[in-house]
Amino acid sequence: MARPASDISARIVHAARERFLLEGVDGASLRQIAKDAKTNIGMVYYYFPTKDDLFSAVVEDVYGGILREFREALVDGALPEARLARVYDRIARMSELEFKVVRLILREALISSVRLERVVQRFQSGHIPLAAQVLAEGIAKGRFRSDIHPLVVGAATFSLAFGPQVMHRLFSASSLPVAAHLPSTQAAAKSLAEVLLFGLAGPALRAEHKPEKAAPRSHSKRK
Repeated sequence: MARPASDISARIVHAARERFLLEGVDGASLRQIAKDAKTNIGMVYYYFPTKDDLFSAVVEDVYGGILREFREALVDGALPEARLARVYDRIARMSELEFKVVRLILREALISSVRLERVVQRFQSGHIPLAAQVLAEGIAKGRFRSDIHPLVVGAATFSLAFGPQVMHRLFSASSLPVAAHLPSTQAAAKSLAEVLLFGLAGPALRAEHKPEKAAPRSHSKRK
């Protein structure tokens, strides 16, 4: 039975994903992608005029599903810190396919400024405003600190959510001794969320680092 015409685009995206993961975007052959997708090069160009368009489609194919779950985690009536913890847990539960695409994004963003710009633009219309809204709400309600620049807060939130989980996956798949001592990804996510919200300082450091009291104002009358 012949495949429906609407299936062609999806087949091209899936074939491209495998080639991009194996050979990189620049190294992958569009003709080979067309062959893998059981179509012709003309159909590849019809749906995706450039390789960067095809790269964006590969990203969207996975990111779209993740974004839907991020929305469910971030947009409800729970406390801001609980919503962030849900996102951390969802990142910990990313599938092997999702992890591969995350690695692809990181690699290609370092290689190509065009792909970096495309990824950033997509994130800016995706999870970034959702997370920013939760952080702003947390600051407004006094749940998060207001004395730290919002961009620093956002960078810390994003970095702790993704960076350690990527490293966890890489180390877990290696033969390095540390692999045997790693917590589960979800246990790590819970600890990372606690570090984000409460920091690393223990009682001794907290006692030493007490905030300075403001000097009392003078109430003397002007002469």
